[in-house]
This record gives sequence, C-alpha cells and structure tokens, in this order.
Amino acid sequence: MVETSLWKAPVPTADLSAGANGGVDRVPLSYQQDFLRLVDMGDEAGPFGPRYTIVGGWRLSGRVDVEALQGALDDVVARHEALRSTIVRAEEDSYQRVLPPLPVNMQVRSLAADDPGSRDRVAEEFVNEIEAGTLTMREVPVMRTVLGRFDDEDAVLAVAAHHTQVDGWSIQVIMRDLATCYAARVERRTPDLAPARQYREFVTWQRGQADTESVRTARAYWRKKLRGARMTGIKMDRPRVAGAPCDSAWYRFLVPEEYRAATLRLSSKLRCSPFMLLMAAYTVLLHRVTGERDIVLPTFTLGRREPWTHEIVGSFSNFLPLRTDITGCADFRDVVGRARQTCLEAYAQEISFLELMEEAPELMDSVTEDDYTSCGFEVVQSPFIMGGEAVAGLEFTAMRRRLLSHSLGSEIPDGALWALELQASGGMVGKLGYVKAQFDESSMIAIVDEFVRVLKHTVCDPDRPLDRI
Repeated sequence: MVETSLWKAPVPTADLSAGANGGVDRVPLSYQQDFLRLVDMGDEAGPFGPRYTIVGGWRLSGRVDVEALQGALDDVVARHEALRSTIVRAEEDSYQRVLPPLPVNMQVRSLAADDPGSRDRVAEEFVNEIEAGTLTMREVPVMRTVLGRFDDEDAVLAVAAHHTQVDGWSIQVIMRDLATCYAARVERRTPDLAPARQYREFVTWQRGQADTESVRTARAYWRKKLRGARMTGIKMDRPRVAGAPCDSAWYRFLVPEEYRAATLRLSSKLRCSPFMLLMAAYTVLLHRVTGERDIVLPTFTLGRREPWTHEIVGSFSNFLPLRTDITGCADFRDVVGRARQTCLEAYAQEISFLELMEEAPELMDSVTEDDYTSCGFEVVQSPFIMGGEAVAGLEFTAMRRRLLSHSLGSEIPDGALWALELQASGGMVGKLGYVKAQFDESSMIAIVDEFVRVLKHTVCDPDRPLDRI
C-alpha cells in the first residue's frame, strides 16, 4: 500500500482556561465516565490516554466532494456537543467542558492496490493503521477522519474518536448524520435533521435518578445477587506489573456460517436472544477453563434504556456483571435457561457499574491480583449501521467484515475483550482484544479455537451432556 498525503486540515487544540471561547464551562461526568477514572493510569495510558479510541471504516463508492465532506463533518461536530467536549481531570472533582464548534481534522490520502481484487485487503490495512494512531484528549473535536482514495470513484473513510466521549452506537449516529449533512452540502440546502439532544441532558437525568425508588430497588437486587460473588478471571501469561505499557492488540477471526445459523435457530426455539445463547456458550467455556460453576462474566450493555437517548452521541456503554450458577445443569439447554434468566433480571435491574460496585465492593478482587484478569464478552448491535445507502451520488457501506488482525490497536485498560457480530452475509465476525504485556497472541488463538469447539458441542448439539462438552 502506497500513501501520499494530499490535503490536511489543521489540528485544533483545546483551550482549557475557564469559560474559554464561550463554551459551557462545567458539566458533570456521567457515571460511565466516572467509572473510567477508577482504571485511569495517567496521561499516556488507560481510558484518558491517547490510544483509548474507537475506530470505524466505510467504503465510499462514487465521486467524493471533499469540500462538502469537510463541511458535513464540521456540521456534525456543531450538532453534537460530545464531539467538542473535553474532560478536565482533578483528583476530587473531574468534569467536562463543552467548547464552541471547531473544524474536524480531516486528511486525504491516496491508496494503491496491486489489482482491484486486493482493494478490500488494502482498505482493512488502512483502517488498522488509523486505529494504531493516537488521539489525545486535548485535540478538539475528539474525532479525526482520514479519507483514503483508490481513485475518483472508490474510497475508504476512517473515523476515529476518543472513547471517553463516543461509544459504538454513537459512531453509527455520527455517520448517519454525516451522510445527511453531506447531501445537504452537495445540494446546497439545509439538512433535514431534527434538533439534537445532548449528552449533558443524559448526565443530568442520570444523576437525578440516583435516589429514586427504582434505583434503590435495583441496588437491593444487586446487593443480594452478588453477595459472595467474584468476577471469573482467566490466568494471564505474565503477571501484572505496575507501570507496564497497556499497548493492546486485536486478534480477528471468522466463526463459520453453520454456527451462526445454528445460533439463530436455537435462540428462536429457546425464546432467547442470540447474545443470551452465545453468553451461555461462553459461560461453558469459562467453566472448562477455570473449573468453576458459579460464573460471573462481564459484558457491556448499550446503556440506552430510555428511547430518547438513542439519538444522542456520548459515552453510554455500561459494564455489567452476569452471574450464572450452572451447578446441576445436565446439558446446554439447562445452561441457556439459567443464562436467559440471568440476563432478563440484569437488564430489568440495570444501573451503572459505579452504583453497582457500591453494593458489591469485593466483586473485582479476583481479577485485580497479579496473575488473573477479566475477559469481557459482548455481541455488537446497532440499528444505524450503513449497508449501501446511496446519498448524493455516494454509496456508504460500513466495513463490518474486517478479518485482518493487528498488533497495535484501540487500547483495553486491562485484560481482554471479546466482540462478536452475526452477519447476514454469513458467519460471525469476531475480534479478541488483549493487553500485550499480559497475554501472548498464541493464547488468544487457543481460546478462540476452544470457543469454536464449544459452539460445535452446544449451539449445534444442545442435548449433549454438559460433562461431555
């Protein structure tokens, strides 16, 4: 791949002086952002460091109007305050500051492929390269874009944002609004968008719920549910060392179509979601790896239970522990039944992990020891993923089938994280991120192979006795 920089917008730097440029001076952190402070490791590592990013890629078919694209990006930043907010960290009282609209840093590069058939691979390499870059909290907007062009009719748009302000759902909202604003710019009209609600509205609402009856009930549920519980940890290849780099790698893989099809069939038959079924399979995997039957695994929920939050750009993802005791389960159907009940209860009583930890303060003790860490598990979902939408002469297609692993990517503050996505085009695309100071790639490959083997003997054979899986 040969890249030549053709055009680059300036990189704005936030002025953090009080009330700078008329911005909103002080907005509290959400509970999600407050939780990130607990695992903060300083300016160059952890969730406030320059590698805690979320990155997506889109193929663009058609002639790109670069000036209109830059203008549309600036429109989106003006529309969504979270993209021009920075977090001011203080020992006792961190907070957010919203700044006035600023231009997005957009670069345009040329991409070269040996032949048209290799462009998909080069496009993946390009997005991986962007993900290996950095984005500091002092760069505002907290979003960077790079347009890679194979020719005048074929391009790749990579969007990187800081994960303290933007989650996976938000990236899809951003792209939907970007396409709308781009069309309006090209056609020289006002974009057809309703006024946007802002992340600080959610923060105000969330903090106002803290002492309501529903939250008190949820706290009581978690206090009882997690009594005596410890997060199920996996053994690391190397013990945790203070000050070790948090560089993270991502191993990507494809689960065969037969397992995706079996997952959909069985989840429909057992009246559960595909996530519940796959979470049950992962519970079996953790049982096999650890020998434990009382499994507490971490997942990330969308954190957007209120419908009015669906259009907001911000950091909503919520860390949620799912406790399932599989003692007495005869086969996988039994495990699914218990996992389903676990999920339904957890969703109904969901509160922020920060609030939950106050009711179960010893939950994480088992995964903060030198030799053990947590390994999160999630299934990716969003209603806004673009799959070939035509907009003002351009066709936007999200790059959801990325299969090239990369040795340096978006940072995981600690441990490892699974993400699976069932795809209509066939199979399940998966990625397993891990802290390189803690794990070797060979260990990640081995646990993925074991998970696929577990799927073969669970979702494809749910009546197999549990002790024969």
